[in-house]
Amino acid sequence: MKNEFRATQKFLLMSPRKIRLVVALIKKMKPAEAVERLPFIQKRAGIEVSKVIKAAIAAARAQGVGETDLVFKEIQVGEGPRLKRGMAASRGRWHQFKKRMSHIRVILTANAKPKAPEVKEPEKKETEKIEEKKGGKKDVAKS
Repeated sequence: MKNEFRATQKFLLMSPRKIRLVVALIKKMKPAEAVERLPFIQKRAGIEVSKVIKAAIAAARAQGVGETDLVFKEIQVGEGPRLKRGMAASRGRWHQFKKRMSHIRVILTANAKPKAPEVKEPEKKETEKIEEKKGGKKDVAKS
């Protein structure tokens, strides 16, 4: 859990469905690359998602992890509370609509570089170990 860096944005007055469209575009990218591309997406949600990712990257930098080592572990867009609003309609009626809110949570992890596997020497048999103690094997073929 040391190498997980989180950032959240709650009660964002934007529909989760609209935000998920933007998240689907960037979830396979590296966070640094996503931050560079999000301003050019023609969606308002791109700016908000970018802010959350930048906050998670800043948390990683505070712990001494570089931007290039980070990858997305999880980007979650949840539904927040709804504001119930309405508009007057004909014949004294009232048409209700809901202003949806969303919560965005980004979790980044440090990409652990795989270490080279250690090469072990083959274990010697019991008889070879005993012969080494006595003085080693004698080669008769050498003359």
